[in-house]
Amino acid sequence: MPEGDTVLQTAARLHAALAGRVLTEADLRVPRFATSDLSGRTVLDVTARGKHLLTRVEGGLTLHSHLRMDGAWRVYAPGERWRGGPGHQIRAVLANTEHTAVGYRLPVLELLRTSEESRAVGHLGPDLLGPDWDPGAAVARLAATPDRPLGEALLDQRNLAGIGNVYKCELCFLARVTPWLPVGALPDGALPRLVALAHRLLDANRYRPTRTTTVRAERRPDAPAPARPKRPLPPLRVQEPLYVYGRHRRPCLRCGTPIRKADEADRPTYWCPSCQAGPTP
Repeated sequence: MPEGDTVLQTAARLHAALAGRVLTEADLRVPRFATSDLSGRTVLDVTARGKHLLTRVEGGLTLHSHLRMDGAWRVYAPGERWRGGPGHQIRAVLANTEHTAVGYRLPVLELLRTSEESRAVGHLGPDLLGPDWDPGAAVARLAATPDRPLGEALLDQRNLAGIGNVYKCELCFLARVTPWLPVGALPDGALPRLVALAHRLLDANRYRPTRTTTVRAERRPDAPAPARPKRPLPPLRVQEPLYVYGRHRRPCLRCGTPIRKADEADRPTYWCPSCQAGPTP
């Protein structure tokens, strides 16, 4: 499942290809909106909200999509072959004279009034990569259910928006607790630190083509320039980009113990049985 940083990158690609340009084609291949015609309208912007994508067009309309497990948006140049999947998996086509955006396997695709976007995203907690990020509110929402397993609480987008299964596993490893430890059983002060770490990790990866949690965050490209000239950052050389996710039976990078895996509701959970304290399946 794409995580907040991946969805943000998708929004940036769609915005660069569509925003400020008039749609020459807008084909929504879902029964409810198949007759809706957005052609001739200008795309105003494409914005990510947690794991949701909001494509706003003139006339007060928003195309809301969610990628969930298998969805994807691809951008193509005129005449370029579409390679995102077979034609029957296409759910949306948005085209202008310079680019064509094709949505594949989108489980959520709906057209709504921009003034009613809250129907689609109003339930979300503070967005880890959004302008509304509020760590205090995120901590309060997580702490409101002290008996809930930490991993489950982190995945609940009503608490904080943007964390997926990869970050869930990595954050629990970095906090040295298992994902099944109740939120209320965390040591004093651990929850605010965990929330701050989640923000730092997603923010550090918002521009990276390959997600990593095993290197420190470099200066963000949009951060103010330093007072004196600074040499370009060297390319990242990371042999292992993640601590535990996807590393079943491989040695823990911290202690060498084989990483374990549990399959839960189509979401595998990875953890180190030596480094992480708390209950396990």
